[in-house]
Amino acid sequence: MLDRLLGLEEELAHVESQLGDPQVTSDRNRFIEVSRRHSQLTEMIEVGSAWRTALEDAAAAREIGEASSGEEVVEAKEMETAALSEAEALEEKFRFLLLPRDPNDDRNVIVEIRGAEGGEEANLWARDLFEMYRSYLNTKGWGLEVLGSHFSDMGGYTDIAFLVKGDGVWSHLKHEGGPHRVQRVPVTESQGRVHTSSAAVTVLPEADEVEVDIDPNELEIDTYRSSGPGGQSVNTTDSAVRVTHLPTGLVVSMQDEKSQLQNKAKALRVLRARLLKLRQDEQASSQAAQKRDQIKSGGRAEKIRTYNFKESRVTDHRIGLTLYKLERVLAGGLDEVVKPLMLHERAQQLEAGNDET
Repeated sequence: MLDRLLGLEEELAHVESQLGDPQVTSDRNRFIEVSRRHSQLTEMIEVGSAWRTALEDAAAAREIGEASSGEEVVEAKEMETAALSEAEALEEKFRFLLLPRDPNDDRNVIVEIRGAEGGEEANLWARDLFEMYRSYLNTKGWGLEVLGSHFSDMGGYTDIAFLVKGDGVWSHLKHEGGPHRVQRVPVTESQGRVHTSSAAVTVLPEADEVEVDIDPNELEIDTYRSSGPGGQSVNTTDSAVRVTHLPTGLVVSMQDEKSQLQNKAKALRVLRARLLKLRQDEQASSQAAQKRDQIKSGGRAEKIRTYNFKESRVTDHRIGLTLYKLERVLAGGLDEVVKPLMLHERAQQLEAGNDET
């Protein structure tokens, strides 16, 4: 670990020299990449240096104690204990910073929500989930851009896709992907019975055009007239666009913009994100087939979270977390679920790292 810290300090010196290199500063993308690495190294070295100092303080206190007598021995022992305790906490933080970063950490995110099981109630639940995420993003100061949506007859969403922009959006939202189950009395229920419905959430890292090159010859593009709730026409021209990627069969439809070109551009944006995620999933599967339990098919039995209105309960089934704060979570207080998921992931990474060493 100390040798690793020395290596990081050497790398930081090299990176700092690059920041003064005209060839780097004149290349915007390269400069951003080097600046980002500089920020990462600075944080790691700051924590690592504090850890090293705490170890040195503990060693110094121990030497003082060995050369002392009486009350000075007790004082030296207390100093050593405090320094070792601080070193232990800093070492854990340093180990975490040394873990391989998620390749998507610096990307924006595209979120798709679709009504799944439960008919019209599922579509209304998809709308409620969108409102939950919108409120959550507001609390974080992140940007939101709706890319496309299709309304259901009662004003819900059969599907909606939106882009999230901001620092750390991937690390906070990546665990949201999967079936979200709701248990409540639907507005369509006349006898007050509780129904179980679900909506499927997909979280995708946004892809650059350079990363995912789409061959126009592999696309089938259809146009049609946009429609609103109940199927009524909201546009007199065929501005809605449906893009089919023939090699994979992926289909993306967009209708929110009045311009066919704008809808096509948004559809391609979502398609690139799906293709990037597909490629990453294939790589992860080939590299770690033993982690199949992380791959969800979207079935009811594989729900990731349940929202029970009668009990005001939110349960995340992956980590066994239960909160009786449904109203607060739906109002945007999602960090009370997201933070434990992030800590759980970190604990798993640290445990895996310890197993390898």
